[in-house]
Parts: sequence; C-alpha cells; structure tokens
Amino acid sequence: MKLTFDSLMPITFSFQSVWCKIGRLKYFIVLVFPILAFVAFTSSGVFTLLPAIFIYGFVPIVELFLKPDHSNLDKEEKAARKGSILFDGFLYLLTPLLVAVLALFLFTISRPDLAVSDFIGRMISMGMLCAVAINLGHELGHRSNRVEQFLGEIALLISLENHFLPYHNLGHHRNVATPNDPATARQNELVYAFWFRSQFGSYVQAWQFEISKQRRDKRNPLSLRNRMVCYTIAQISLLITIAFGLGLKTMLAFVAAAIIGKLVLETVNYIEHYGLTRKMNADGKYEKVMPEHSWNSDHVLGRALMFELSRHSDHHFKASKHYQILDSYPNSPQLPTGYPGMMIFALFSPLWFRYMNKRIDSERWRIRSN
Repeated sequence: MKLTFDSLMPITFSFQSVWCKIGRLKYFIVLVFPILAFVAFTSSGVFTLLPAIFIYGFVPIVELFLKPDHSNLDKEEKAARKGSILFDGFLYLLTPLLVAVLALFLFTISRPDLAVSDFIGRMISMGMLCAVAINLGHELGHRSNRVEQFLGEIALLISLENHFLPYHNLGHHRNVATPNDPATARQNELVYAFWFRSQFGSYVQAWQFEISKQRRDKRNPLSLRNRMVCYTIAQISLLITIAFGLGLKTMLAFVAAAIIGKLVLETVNYIEHYGLTRKMNADGKYEKVMPEHSWNSDHVLGRALMFELSRHSDHHFKASKHYQILDSYPNSPQLPTGYPGMMIFALFSPLWFRYMNKRIDSERWRIRSN
C-alpha cells in the first residue's frame, strides 16, 4: 500500500478526536519522558537515545499531519481548571520524578564497564530531561507561592540553570523584543551565536538584578539574601557531592548533560521571538508587550509536552496565567509547525533565514489586515 497524505488523514482525524476527549489529562503525556529515560538509562545501543528520538523524531513527524487547535476555553472552564489541584499537583509530582531520573542517570553512567556509545547516548538523553526540568522550573518560577518557587528552583538546579529565574522574570519579560534582551533573537542572527549571547548575557543580567536589589535594600550585595549567591553555592555543592560520591567522570557527564539542556532552552528562546521587535515611543520607552511580539504554535502535541509554552504570546501578555488556561490570539504570529520541528529547522540557518524572514513580513501583514 502506497503511503500518501490522504491515506494518513483518517488516522490524523482519529488522533485529534481522541485527543479532544482526553481533555485535561493530556498533560500527563509529559510522563513519557521519565519513562523513556528509565529505558535509556537501563539499556544499550539506540535505546539510550529514546527521549531525543521521541521529541525530535516522533513528535515533529506527527505534528506535520495534525491541525493546530486555535480554540480557547470559555470562562467557566478556565475557572474550573485554574482551581483544580490536578494541574498544579501534576507539577509537584514531576519535580521529584525528575530528581529520581537524575539520580538514576548518575548511578548508571558511573559504571566502569559502560560502552562509550552508551555513555554518550545516556548523556544526550539526560540533556533532554534537563530541558524538561528547565521548562518545569519556568512554569513554577512564575508562581507567587514560595513553595512552588522552591520546587521550580530544584527543577532548575537539575540543569544548573538557576540564574534563569531572576533573569527571566525581571529581565526577559520586561525587555523582550528589544535590543536590551539577550534572549530575543535578532533577524539574521545565527542560532549558534545566539546560544552564547543569550546564555552568558542572561547570566550577567541575573547577577546585576540581584546585586541592585541588595543595594536598594541596603544589604551586602553578596549576602545570602542574594539569590545568585545561594544558587551558586547550591550548584557547586551538587557538583562536589557528585564528584566525591561517584567520581569526576560522572560529574563531567552531568555537566555535559546540563549544557545540552541549556542548548535546548536557548534554541527554544531563539524560535520564540526571532526577528520580532517592539517600537520605541516618543518618550524613549518601548511600546507595551503585545501578542504580536512572540511566535505561537497551536499544534496540540507540542503544547501538551511543553506545558503550553508554545502559546507564548499569552504567556508574555499575562505572565501570571497558569499554563492550563493560556489562550491563542489571532493577532499573534503563527509558526507553521510545533516547537520541536521548528527547533530542528533553526539549525539549518540559510533555510531558516530564507523562510522565516519572509514569514515575519507575511505575519505582520496578516495581523495588520485583521
């Protein structure tokens, strides 16, 4: 039987029908990552790469055949979802699960008889889980509850990315789509150069924000009230514990996995705001952050796997909104497929520039016409 797009359409419609019926339980698909990680860390050969194969192989292919869902919840459903313990409880469950995944990785990769290929495969898979942890830390880091913030800090510690919290909340959301934001990719900027500019720029800004805060409160800039000081101590302590407990090789493998997680984060940052800019008003201040300053993707599988991160316009428009009630806006620029597929596309810079630069112009015209 010849495989064609038309022959796949019944399967596509069936999947979307089932997906709609699943409703609020769809977010539990994220648990596939710990499950695949367990298989990766206890297997050999190609199985050690299962999390990466799933997110960058299976998901992009599936999303090519799934229609994006632009629909939003009504007021009653939003109120029900916002007050439901299911969505927050899921996040609380995921944090210790990711800690357990890290522990399993550290113990299994420390085996002296592990083949080099399996060592590298498990390290890459742990990098994928580090990226999941960063996304979890992002969601919890926006909460006002200190317990939830602490869980977010633990999740970010898994990737040695704790500076993300002060920088993202105090810097990125204020300066997004302006030259002042290192995590906003400029038009025609290589993703490979952006990785370094965003990661190091956000780290420096996180220190600047925290030091300025301590000085405003007339405290020692390097006191333990400075979150960056605490995060640095926590990260160094974790690395020393791993090195002494399981060896330097295991510690370096963890650092490499964390770097992979950071690169995934920065690639997501790259596609979220690529080439989008806010205008400067006559008073020298930038216009208010609006939905048109973030790229959106309403492809359902990626949305569930990434806690609705791809509904990024609403996240920036109203940063305090919980992931389960984010909306899709018609006046936000739309990506042609989900975030995982666009992340792979971004690695091919000439093709990315050729397509996305035209997309920027066409989306601006579409938004102005509405």
